[in-house]
Amino acid sequence: MTRLYDILQHNHTFVEEGHYKEFETDKFPDKKMVILTCMDTRLVELLPKAMSLRNGDAKIIKNAGAIVSHPFGSIMRSIVVAVYELGATEIFVVGHYDCGMTGLSAVNVLEKARSQGISNDVMQTVAHSGIDLERWLKGFSHAQEGVEKSVSIIKNHPLLPKEILVHGLMMDPATGKLDVLIDGGQEHIGA
Repeated sequence: MTRLYDILQHNHTFVEEGHYKEFETDKFPDKKMVILTCMDTRLVELLPKAMSLRNGDAKIIKNAGAIVSHPFGSIMRSIVVAVYELGATEIFVVGHYDCGMTGLSAVNVLEKARSQGISNDVMQTVAHSGIDLERWLKGFSHAQEGVEKSVSIIKNHPLLPKEILVHGLMMDPATGKLDVLIDGGQEHIGA
């Protein structure tokens, strides 16, 4: 059963009663930060609280594993726009321990897709279009590895100014504790 109508009913009340007013801000991040983090549900409210963020403080980009998988994909496009159009000066890649992308098997994901009715013909068509599904769906051995790789891609991106600070952090999804892997203003700290 869909949750659409429950959401729309709640939204009507939310707007009518003016609950949105406490979230009013503009499109520019007050703390001039971009955060790339994982889409894990445990981080939805925990990450902003653990980083002392309020609505409007930062641009938060979420995906599976906090991964920049392509230097000219949508994640990097968002980061470049945040820097040049929205005034961001500091980038934080925040992975977390116990990440679902750790050890993710593309084979298992593709098997589940097949069991949901995605045919081998569709997968072959995708493969013939140049997409390596196993590489595209592959996770990482350790979440720290994903953070370090993403930081490297961002830091070395040809369209970003060298003075932009790019940090790599790991978060405990139970407590919100942050561990620094890479301090963008210092040397690599390590895992």
